Amino acid sequence: MSPSQTAAANRKPTPRAASKKRRRSGKWRRGWIIAVLAVLSALPLMFHRHVPNSVGNLGSLLDTFLPWVGLAVPILGVAALVRRSATAGVALLVPLAVWGLMFGHLLVPGKGGGAYDLRVLSHNVDAANPDPAATARELLSADADVIALEEITSADLKVYKAQFAKAYPHVVSRGTVAMWSKYPVEESESVDVGFAWTRALRAEVSTPEGKIAFYVAHLASVRVGASGFTSNQRNETIKQLGQQIAAEKLAGVVVMGDFNGTANDRSLAPITSGLRSAQGAAGYGFGFTWPAKFPMARIDHIMVRGVTPTKAWVMKATGSDHRPVVAEIRI
Repeated sequence: MSPSQTAAANRKPTPRAASKKRRRSGKWRRGWIIAVLAVLSALPLMFHRHVPNSVGNLGSLLDTFLPWVGLAVPILGVAALVRRSATAGVALLVPLAVWGLMFGHLLVPGKGGGAYDLRVLSHNVDAANPDPAATARELLSADADVIALEEITSADLKVYKAQFAKAYPHVVSRGTVAMWSKYPVEESESVDVGFAWTRALRAEVSTPEGKIAFYVAHLASVRVGASGFTSNQRNETIKQLGQQIAAEKLAGVVVMGDFNGTANDRSLAPITSGLRSAQGAAGYGFGFTWPAKFPMARIDHIMVRGVTPTKAWVMKATGSDHRPVVAEIRI
């Protein structure tokens, strides 16, 4: 080694160089707790089906609000920036990738569209709606061919019938659910889902492209309380409605209503397993419908079998605590 090389090797780094080296290495040393939390936040997404329902129906509760687990990414991302942790930043790619694989397809623009034969609408109008006439006018603006309403009181039913009379000559009402159609309704009946009063109906609508079986349903409500996510009554109504739909003989089926559960909720499987969600197939975004002022879950659905959804969307709030859902379908 030459004298100059020896001198260079023995020369101490300047304070500035040493500080820069420490900062660079520190980015990878700090933030390990944030990194661990980031990886752990991916686990509820990846293994949500394995969370049991035996204690407080926690599995269904997680299923219902599953997309919101992704909020952990921006929250932990801010923490990683504050800590200037490269380790945490890399770890955050894990939940981000899992969330994207599960829900990214819902955020793809330009999905759906094209020719359609029927436009259908479903809305829980809320028994405590202060202005059903105004709600009816909002729904008329959608120009749907078939309108399904849930949670109608006997007094409000008269209001909707009066508002819809001119555009919808064919009406079927059973208990707290009703349906209006521009096309003839050849058959209709109540569907027993285990209540003392009727909360579901079936109607055959004769469209220019053929008969379609329409089901309108309002499943039992769920409650979140000290005992957990209480949904046993709703789950029983799901089973009974699912059996009716599975036995349907017509090829084209449209199921609309307030299911009090999301498509991710495993408890809805008796219904959803044989149907396609119009929002999932042809809508953009999550299509949250409840609560109306700040929707956090899509519990109002239009689902189909034997027909093709071409477009789906959620309307603005109408005065109800739910938002209306609309879909266009091709027969």
